Amino acid sequence: MPASQIDREHLLRIKEREEAAFVRLRPKSLALWTRAKLSMPNGVPMSWLRFFYNVPPVFVADGNGARFRDVDGHEYVDFNIADMSMFCGYGPPAVVEAVSRRTAQGSQFLMANEDAVWVAEELARRYGVPKWQFTLSATHANIEAIRMARAVTGRECVLFFDGKYHGHFDEGLVELQGTRVVPEEGGLAAGVVTRSRVVQFNDPDAVRAALEPRDVAIVITEPALTNNVGLVLPDAGFHAAVRRITREAGTLLAYDETHTQVVGPGGLTRMWELEPDFVTIGKAIAGGVPLGAYGMTEQVARALERPEGPWNEHPPVATGGTLFGNALSMAAARAAMSEILTGEAYEHTRRLGARLADGIESVIESSDLPWVTHRFWPRSGVTFAPRMTRNALEAFAARDIQLTQAAWAYFANRGV
Repeated sequence: MPASQIDREHLLRIKEREEAAFVRLRPKSLALWTRAKLSMPNGVPMSWLRFFYNVPPVFVADGNGARFRDVDGHEYVDFNIADMSMFCGYGPPAVVEAVSRRTAQGSQFLMANEDAVWVAEELARRYGVPKWQFTLSATHANIEAIRMARAVTGRECVLFFDGKYHGHFDEGLVELQGTRVVPEEGGLAAGVVTRSRVVQFNDPDAVRAALEPRDVAIVITEPALTNNVGLVLPDAGFHAAVRRITREAGTLLAYDETHTQVVGPGGLTRMWELEPDFVTIGKAIAGGVPLGAYGMTEQVARALERPEGPWNEHPPVATGGTLFGNALSMAAARAAMSEILTGEAYEHTRRLGARLADGIESVIESSDLPWVTHRFWPRSGVTFAPRMTRNALEAFAARDIQLTQAAWAYFANRGV
């Protein structure tokens, strides 16, 4: 049955039924939401939490392992794991113990400690880039990688791939509208579009053309696009071509592993033997405690080295923050990487991902739906198309908003 032949009236009835049940079954969340509207725009701590769901927000009470409970007592198994930030699970004992101990001993000093050394060494071992710096999120890590690249190259522009998401910073919040790059959301300076370029993933010729003016400091991409476009995998040879083109153009290359780190220690950088100038990361690296990090080559790292001169000179690149590299985040990251994000754990999640994909594929085949199951080690799912999409244009064309909204409410009412 082609997607166009889905009975839309029947789907709409299911959607309306499930959304009505969702509201009826969550009176405490609804009451909290009503109260929250008096003190927070849209009644949520981040306004965009109201932009992606048709139903009122769920207010969470607690979580453990792969599950959490809302204030109405409904338990859910979380296949999204807080947008990949809780890959270690909710309340992992090793992180709980490390954070509790570190808080009692002081959580922030604006100075280095031994845990920071251990975490930097471990990230270098996993990702194969030797020098690391810390932030509080992947957004901040990408911002600092861009500033580093500008300092090293003397250039200003940044190149992204359509459908990307690398955090909420000005240069990254642009999108293609036809062939024009435009601001993605309100509140951005109009001039931001002059500093950012966007091309389609899996198109080396477009990358070459975008870099031809030799004013692009850095290309930033996920090794596989995972965020705003479902899943888009690279064609064979695509990353090798991008690496060759960036080197020829004198442009630096960054891989954002914030989501793709779930495939294994060292993410896809290690698995596919990629050769970036930067790796950026955040979310699950510290078991959900705020932490971002970026690694870089020795050559790039030289731009941060303290120059000879008076002790009160400004640093050579605008990086850093008061809470960056704090002792609490470092303790959480050390516990997460040493005791939770181990090779054995990644193997276990890969097996679970394959089992999930097998089940999804079986249901699709038995229903005669023209959809493809995507297999991305632990992160399995469905693309509403007969084959995997190769870029954002194909991914956007495969979207089915009505079906997604109906499924979201349907599964939530059944503990997923």
